[in-house]
Amino acid sequence: MILGIDTSLGTAVAVIEPDGVVVAAADSPNSLGHAEAIGGLLEQVLAPADAITHVAVGMGPGPFTGLRVGIAAARAFALGRGIPILPVPSHDAAALGLLLGDAVAGADDTAPFAVVTDARRREFAFSVFEGTDDDGVAVRIAGPLLAPRDELDDRLAALGAARRDVTAVPAAMVALAASRALAAGRTLATSEPLYLRSPDVTLPGAPKKVTA
Repeated sequence: MILGIDTSLGTAVAVIEPDGVVVAAADSPNSLGHAEAIGGLLEQVLAPADAITHVAVGMGPGPFTGLRVGIAAARAFALGRGIPILPVPSHDAAALGLLLGDAVAGADDTAPFAVVTDARRREFAFSVFEGTDDDGVAVRIAGPLLAPRDELDDRLAALGAARRDVTAVPAAMVALAASRALAAGRTLATSEPLYLRSPDVTLPGAPKKVTA
């Protein structure tokens, strides 16, 4: 079984079986209360689950503090259980969820589209996808990138991508993307988080010399 965690937008956790069946899922839409929410959500999904074999974690793009909470929780859980971590770009997980929804609805799943998430400060993060590959993983052809709010639609039009705004990344899709990549012997991301921007608070530089 795979435990999925994502804190790139709200806080979401889920446990799935290798074939994608969701054993348990819980989430909080609050984009600021990750640290307060994640412990209780993990308790909810782990109660009905048997042995977890892997932890899949969304690596962003997302804000510095939010991503750190989810990644730290994933690393702590994996370390405690002695199991591997499977990093997944959060936009890839969101795209997989959209593609599966399109397939159920009988919609075209090969036309390029952009997963768009609010990056705050009048900016959006986006990644462009075009269907799935032979492993069932969403094919990203551009991004993740940042765009000012007033420029986003023009940039997507230039890429020929339909805009699809996403307000939550399902943890089950993070786990499913990881499961499919694992079965194919692939990795989807490195262990480096995809921060939207550097943290506002940084270490101060060396003090200036005082001259007479």
